[in-house]
Amino acid sequence: MGHRRRPAEPRGGRSVAPQKAAGRAAGGACASDAFYPFPDGVEAAAAAGVAVVVQPGGSVSDEKVVTRADELGLAMVFTGERHFLH
Repeated sequence: MGHRRRPAEPRGGRSVAPQKAAGRAAGGACASDAFYPFPDGVEAAAAAGVAVVVQPGGSVSDEKVVTRADELGLAMVFTGERHFLH
């Protein structure tokens, strides 16, 4: 019996990092080696007070995520490169 791949879904639990930051992320940057497939990641970053999101890009949803980042007043930097490979 083969495995059936399900489409990616936004996950809960993104509030852990902002809670651990306890206000220290205000005005800072949030960097990820992975792309943001859904706007919820940038929403969590904005809620933590982050001003800049850095990511490699490459998601089919990049445009949607960039639009949400713009709405939230976040700057988004695309590196175009991943440093961690599976």
